[in-house]
Amino acid sequence: MEIILATDCGSTTTKARLFRKIGDEYRFVFSGEAPTTVEAPYEDVTMGVRNAVREIEELSGIKILSEDGIIKRKTSEEAGIDLYVTTSSAGGGLQMMVFGATQSITGESAHRAALGGGAIVMDVISVDDGVPIYKKVRRTRHLRPDIVLMAGGTDGGASRPVIQTAEILRIAEPKARFGADYELPVIFAGNKNVREQVEKILDKFALSIVDNLRPVVELENTDPARNAIQLLFMEHVMSHAPGYDKLMKWTEVPIMPTPMGEGMMFQTMADMWKINVIGVGLGGATTNIYSIFDERFVRTVSANLGMSYSICNVLRETGMKNILRWMPFDVDEDTLGDILTDKMIRPTSLPQTLEELIIEHSVAREALRLGMIHHKFLAKGLRGVRPPDSLDNILERTVEGAESYIDMLRIHLVGGTGGLLSHAPRRVQSALILMDGFQPEGITTLVQDSVFMMPHLGVLSTVHKKAVMNIFEKDCLVRLGTCIAPKGLPSRQEKEVMTVDMVMPDGSNRSETLDLGDLIRVPLDVGEIATVKITPSKDCDVGAGMGHTLESKVEGGIAGILLDARGRPVQTPEDRTEMKKLLLKWFKSVDMYSLDVLSNIEGSVM
Repeated sequence: MEIILATDCGSTTTKARLFRKIGDEYRFVFSGEAPTTVEAPYEDVTMGVRNAVREIEELSGIKILSEDGIIKRKTSEEAGIDLYVTTSSAGGGLQMMVFGATQSITGESAHRAALGGGAIVMDVISVDDGVPIYKKVRRTRHLRPDIVLMAGGTDGGASRPVIQTAEILRIAEPKARFGADYELPVIFAGNKNVREQVEKILDKFALSIVDNLRPVVELENTDPARNAIQLLFMEHVMSHAPGYDKLMKWTEVPIMPTPMGEGMMFQTMADMWKINVIGVGLGGATTNIYSIFDERFVRTVSANLGMSYSICNVLRETGMKNILRWMPFDVDEDTLGDILTDKMIRPTSLPQTLEELIIEHSVAREALRLGMIHHKFLAKGLRGVRPPDSLDNILERTVEGAESYIDMLRIHLVGGTGGLLSHAPRRVQSALILMDGFQPEGITTLVQDSVFMMPHLGVLSTVHKKAVMNIFEKDCLVRLGTCIAPKGLPSRQEKEVMTVDMVMPDGSNRSETLDLGDLIRVPLDVGEIATVKITPSKDCDVGAGMGHTLESKVEGGIAGILLDARGRPVQTPEDRTEMKKLLLKWFKSVDMYSLDVLSNIEGSVM
């Protein structure tokens, strides 16, 4: 196994990556990219794959393509490659509907299971959601999902709500997205005592029965449903998508949804270093947020938030004001709308000016912020579980599952992948986008995917973990640096947010006192370690408690150490002129964009 080819068929771009064994380890050597061709007038995903792989052929000198597809070599002297794997989110990716007996218990569990399986959840329907039955039937009938996931009831528990959801599905009789020539796949992961009844009711569907998602209230068992989703994705969805029947014959490894591949690599990071992780896959059509917090993995997808096909949805959802607060220049509403609309209809186009680049970066911040709000809604404790009978719970009237369990002070690493982040002209741009979008607290490591290969490595990890770990650590992971940002805001009488005393790798000392609104970049290269002593104001916390000093070692990166005293949430002036001046100050302090162009923008602001 010397030469490995991996591709990802994204909503906008098809990315090909070539890995090769050099000595005793595997390394990333060449890449190629081309527009995805799953839609009209092409309607054949393999055309985009061929175009991307052809770039690799030209760069490497290795003949990989034949008229029949990918050449698999039998000996080391022959043309071709040894292994081909691929992921896909083209054509809208995997789209699912979810049915739960109760909205807040089995509905949420089924929602999490579908998202973890790499799906976009089109709708969640439950008996107690307050929607009249005729409207539920109408909604179900009009949507055209790839797969339906149905859950409800603990084993041996309530059966009536489960039967009712099955009857709604039977009456609605929704058709599959790729036509009515095959039965719509339905996965039942509910009360095992009603399986026979469900089978009779749903006899017109391709029904698969797996273990209950919530066999008891205190347990959520999502793995069987996720595995069934992955299997049906291959058997039903991929086999009917344009051109995938040919692509499936090219690879011996099942095609994996792109988000699942990304999620596997974020989980790898969390498991490898035993840390809590927040990750994002910022795509053209969707924004996928991943969290691994105290070993609990959750993925959410914001299907209407993306950087090409869905870029106008970000503007519509967040509003003009929230986009403008990241831009140090004025753009009228019509012009901004035209720029984003042009990106939507020409998804592979690139910014032609610094102003256009800043606009895309501003939209990206809001896509991350909105995606994280959605993520925290599902990253909760299990609904319906009774908390322990402790004095604290009695006094505070704690409700299990009411709030997100994610504490940004306990997030050790924030990482990103996706075209906009991976192809940013300067790595510090990715660092600040991640900081502004997620607003980490305390001491947080920032990393990103080098050239958008985490999905490729995710699917490769199912067959060749050694190659994945070699490539992931040496060629994929880019260490951007470390963010130090206190939680909270100083009182009105105080301006000072924190003092940071640093012992640099050469033994020199450096001290920085930051007031509210300051952002400072301290150079510290990849692999270098500095010792920091952080003293926050009495109303701020960096992880040791309000006003308490924290000492730690921090690792550098391409962006170094980023000391962030802008408050949480980030504080910006209401006055537009003052806001633009402050943005220019931040951008200059971290060397985010060309100083010459920023100076021209600053001159117009002044």
